[in-house]
Amino acid sequence: MSESPDPAAPAADSADFESALKELESLVETLERGELSLEASLEAFERGVALTRYCQTALREAEQRVAVLTGEEDTERLEPFAEEP
Repeated sequence: MSESPDPAAPAADSADFESALKELESLVETLERGELSLEASLEAFERGVALTRYCQTALREAEQRVAVLTGEEDTERLEPFAEEP
């Protein structure tokens, strides 16, 4: 039995971070309008989760590359930005 494609991977035509982020923003706008059926909303939500994971992974890899290039991979621990109150 063949496996289905990884839902976390962006479509072949949107394989880079910027297009994945743009698709995610579009999904959020669509969901916020509240015009989709329940099933379509769930599908859009699932796609959004997959795109979010893809973008998070891409950002984490970019942070690691920057750390390696600047020689900070072992000397400093990257910390997330503090949330605004």
